Parts: sequence; structure tokens; C-alpha cells
Amino acid sequence: MTELWRKSASELAGLVRSREVSAREVAEDALRRLHAVNPRINAIVESRPDEVLQQADQVDAALSRGDNPGPLAGVPVTVKINTDAEGYATTNGSHLQEQLIARSNSPAVDHLLRAGAVMLGRSNSPTFALRWFTSNLIHGKTLNPRDARLTPGGSSGGGAAAVASGVGSIALGTDIGGSLRHPAYACGIHGLRPSFGRVPAYNASSPERGIGPQLMSATGPMARTIQDIALGLSVMSAADLRDPWYIHLPLIGPAMPRHAALCLRPGGMAIAPEVEAALWDARERLTDAGWQVEEIHDTPSVTEAAEIQEHLWLGDGFANLVAAVERDGDPGARVVVEGVRDHVAALAPDAVAKALVRRATAAREWQLFFARHPVLLVPVSAELPFPDDLDLQGPEGFRRVWDAQLLLRAFPAVGLPGLAVATGSANGTPVGVQLVSARFREDLCLLAGADIEARGERIVATDPA
Repeated sequence: MTELWRKSASELAGLVRSREVSAREVAEDALRRLHAVNPRINAIVESRPDEVLQQADQVDAALSRGDNPGPLAGVPVTVKINTDAEGYATTNGSHLQEQLIARSNSPAVDHLLRAGAVMLGRSNSPTFALRWFTSNLIHGKTLNPRDARLTPGGSSGGGAAAVASGVGSIALGTDIGGSLRHPAYACGIHGLRPSFGRVPAYNASSPERGIGPQLMSATGPMARTIQDIALGLSVMSAADLRDPWYIHLPLIGPAMPRHAALCLRPGGMAIAPEVEAALWDARERLTDAGWQVEEIHDTPSVTEAAEIQEHLWLGDGFANLVAAVERDGDPGARVVVEGVRDHVAALAPDAVAKALVRRATAAREWQLFFARHPVLLVPVSAELPFPDDLDLQGPEGFRRVWDAQLLLRAFPAVGLPGLAVATGSANGTPVGVQLVSARFREDLCLLAGADIEARGERIVATDPA
């Protein structure tokens, strides 16, 4: 069977489990695709073909013994360079971590491999995962396979570019301010930032992070189908005692009415006409699927949530970040720390403590909101995917990017799940929408996302331009 790389994770796992194809055949095909397209986009920065084939052979051996290899049997996946994978450097895109070799897997990587997945390679990220663009001084720049003039998004840009070009079916990424949702949006695929506490996370190679990042970061999947997003989430969200914030809850919550709220401009944000058109299109698709969609003109304050996110992220350890960025020397990382330096200078010494109090109030307001509106339909970004390196085009460029990403920055502050759903293109540029729900209600986002997906064109992997 040829061009297995075009198939979804769900399709591949079914073929392998039924033994219509072997896991080795899938792996060999995935490696051919990697070698064919990756030199043009630089999405995967390290791959070890011998290890890929060994993992595939282990899946086939399990099947030969009559064992169940798992729900991801033989599925090629990629893992971001800021996430521990045993024997690989957790570089985080920085020379300072180039020799930081992980001695164990992070929980989500363990879960993927135990479910039968085959790790195809390590996906690129900006230095310290700081940008909505993907480049660094170790691994270089990742290009968007849909249009090399556009950002592939960040910080999980390598994983999104890989999935969009058929290099692996599922990409593991992380998100503290849009780093899963924005790359998915920019590359024309789907990406889920799970609720805080849903997917266990821990990097044994790195010291404990500040309390703010601990409370906001999430690990999740990117894929070309909503079914694969749900499959990836079901595997990644297994329990692991290494994460004290992890909470084991069912993936399917109580039944809720199919009611959604459409808010075009939360917080009064200005949005591009193409973004607005995508939202109306998504509303029509949901209505056609039987959803009741109410247009509302505001939500609990997204500007408040974004400010809380900013204070929790920047209020603790910023001086250490600045020092690390200076030692590394990456110009993109420098632009970010310079762009937010004035914000940090204005913070009071107790900014983090106050932000934690504000976070509780904001989270309460959002929970009450979702009791009335089970799903919220909003933009991913205020703009279409940016021209690549727009943030390097002076202070105005950075400010334009920062302001456009208001919603990507806001929702992590209160631990909410967010699903970026690709809906098509606007004059060749990928476009999509964001679905948000109450904490631990990823199932509602996925339900609405599947109905939107079913009424649009199927996402296909692309050959890089």
C-alpha cells in the first residue's frame, strides 16, 4: 500500500491492528515522506531511522504474539524539542540546552509510546518557545508548507508544519499562550490546548518552573482530523504521578444542550474581515448540524484574563529569562523580551500573588458563563496567519502581533480548553476558528469541532511550495 502518510492516525492504527499493513511498512513510508519534504520546510530537526523502525517492529511483534499494541498501533508521531524524550536533547531551541539529554520521557511521550505510537522525530520550536514564529540558532527556521511567506505559527510550529505536510499523523505540542492553537491555525490543521490538569506534564531534565507557567502550560495534540485530536487526547491524558496538578476525570462529561455562543469581538478587539467570515461560516455549519448558536457581544473580560496571564508569566523569573536570552543570542527571543520589558517594569513586587487572586475570580466568572453557554465560538487570532517574522519588523510589528493574539493569551490564565479548527482558506491563506468550553469539557469542543469539520472540505496533507 503506497502513500500511507496521507492517512489519518485512526485509519493507520486500524490498518495495522487488522494486519492489512505492518507497522514497519507505515514507518518506512513515513520516513520516505520525511526525507522527501522536510529538507524544504525544516519541521523535524532530529530523526533516528533505525530507532523508528525498531519501534515499528516492536508493534508488529506484539501483534504476532496476539497482544494488543494499543490504540495508536504503528502511528507516526512527532514530539516538540521542549519536551523530554529519552536519549534526545531537550534543546528548547537554545544553545544553552544543546547538551541537555533527557534520561526519561515526559508523561505524554510515555503515554504515546505505550499506546503503540512510533516517534518519527523531534519538531522545531522558537528559542525558549517564546514566539508565534519558529526559528532558532541551533536548528534554523521552519517554513509553513501551505505558504512559505507565512509563519508556521509558534511555538509548536515544527509539529504543525510536519502534520500539514504529511510528516506524521499527530504532533505533540505545548501551549501557554497559543503555542498549539496558533501553529494549527497557521498551517491549516486542528490543534487542542487541553484544560489545565488534563494531560500530565513533567520534564525531569529541567528545573521546576515558576508558579505561573506551572498553572498555565498545557500539552496536547495537533492533527488533520478532529477524530485524531480526540484519539491523541485520550492517550495523552492517562494518569502520571509525576505531575501534582494532574486531575483524573472522564473525557466525556455530563450531557449538555447543543447551545453555542458566537462572539465576534471579545473585549472589543478588531478582527480581519476574513476572520469574521470564517466565524459566520462556522456558525452556519453548527446551525446546520442542529446547534442553537446565539450571537453575543461580550464575554467575561478577556483583557483581564490576558493581563493575568501576562503577570503570571512575566512576574516571576523574568530577569533570569532575559539573562538566558542574552547568553543565547537569538534575535527573535530578544525582540520578545524587549517587547514586554516595559510591562515587567510596571509590575509591583506582589504582582504574582495578586494575579493568583484575580485568577480565581476570573475562573469563577468563566465557569458561570459556560453554565449558560456550553461552547464559545471566537477567533483564534484577530488576523490571518502573519507574514513570517513580522515581529522582527520593529516595535510596530511586535505590537501588532501581540495585540492580535489577545485570545490566545487570555484563556490559559483560567485553565480553559481551546480547540483551533481549520475551516478552509481565504485566497489561499489558512483560516479557522476557536472553540472554548468549561474546564475539562474538551468533549464539547470536540463535538462542535467535528460538526464544523464534517460540513467543510477534508484537510489533506500538502506538498511544500
